[in-house]
Order: sequence, then C-alpha cells, then structure tokens
Amino acid sequence: MGVKLYYTTVTASRTVKSQQAEVIRILDSKSIQYELIDISVGGELRDEMRSKAGDPTAVPPQLFNEDQYCGNYELFSEAVEADTVEQFLKLA
Repeated sequence: MGVKLYYTTVTASRTVKSQQAEVIRILDSKSIQYELIDISVGGELRDEMRSKAGDPTAVPPQLFNEDQYCGNYELFSEAVEADTVEQFLKLA
C-alpha cells in the first residue's frame, strides 16, 4: 500500500483530532486507499514519523507515500483546496 497516514488515538488536542478526522474523511471520499499508523502504540513509531518527515517536532496527521514525505495537515488542506490531492500524495 502506498499512502500512509500517521495519526494518534491518544491526544488531548481537539485540533489534532479534528485534523485527523478531516484527512480520513477526505481520503475516504476520494476512494484513496491508505494505511493508518497509530503513533500512540509506541514512541518508536512517533520517532520514525518525525525522522521521515525531517521535523523533530512533527505532530500527526502526517502523510507519506511509502517512505516519501508528502506533508502535514496544512499542506494537505491546501492540496484539497487546489484539487491536487492525487499529486500531493504522489499518486498522479
């Protein structure tokens, strides 16, 4: 599977929860298959996400195509507005 969404099931942040829900809703509405990776399962997954994103403070949601970094929620949101989600996710 190509697209990977790093997210968390354990957060006190309403912003993170709503951003994750919106990304999932949009991917589902566009019938884009993706793999959910829950970083709350272990610190090594959070560290992996941050390392692959090249940002030691990155927070979910973060999107990748395999190991290629696509971007965070803000960049995803811009791609949705521009109707370039497939290009953003490196599917086109």
